[in-house]
Amino acid sequence: MSSAEARTLEMAKDVIQSVHVHSSVADQIHFYDRWAQTYEQDVELIEYRAPALAADRVSAHFSGERRASAPVLDVACGTGLVAKTMEREGFRHFVGVDCSEGMLRSARRSGLYRELKTAVLGDQPLPVPSGEFKVVMTVGALSASHIPAKAIRELCRAAEQGGLVCMTARSNRDNLDYKAALEGEMKQMEDEGLWRRVDVTHVTEWERGVTDHERGYIPGCVYLFQKL
Repeated sequence: MSSAEARTLEMAKDVIQSVHVHSSVADQIHFYDRWAQTYEQDVELIEYRAPALAADRVSAHFSGERRASAPVLDVACGTGLVAKTMEREGFRHFVGVDCSEGMLRSARRSGLYRELKTAVLGDQPLPVPSGEFKVVMTVGALSASHIPAKAIRELCRAAEQGGLVCMTARSNRDNLDYKAALEGEMKQMEDEGLWRRVDVTHVTEWERGVTDHERGYIPGCVYLFQKL
């Protein structure tokens, strides 16, 4: 399908529903390689707000000058929507990680990333040094079919002491069990003294639902932690 072909909301819903059908890592990577061509059109059609919501929460903790110098690690960066949004907030230094070469090619065309790396979070450690980033973000990827809850420890490892880790998760019915496991892991890491919770923002209209049992908009959360 040509990327120039007009996309419709129903087309976007169909492809997004099919994300979770692909159970093996290889199948998921192949899916995202193909989806990269129309990804940004599709998420715009479902009014996907997570990048803007996450950027807003992180930006509130940085002055303009500090934003411009802060290194940001964008995990599951996709085509670069988070970096594009963060750049509008004044951030300038990005490293991206994703499992899909197709997505990384699109991200590379944005010209925003100083480095782009390939890794499957959960199967592999993040290919970055420990304690290097003032901000570590993963937006849109925390779900049962994508990233194991325990993998958020890698996000914390990559952040510098005092740095922020920002994560998003959908709160729709299909993701509730995973979200509970995710929040349990977050709490366990707090109890271990790895980070502290800065805030959790609950959003009612996160994005349009894409399944038959999700009418209207589904909810979601932005989590913000500070590494200790």
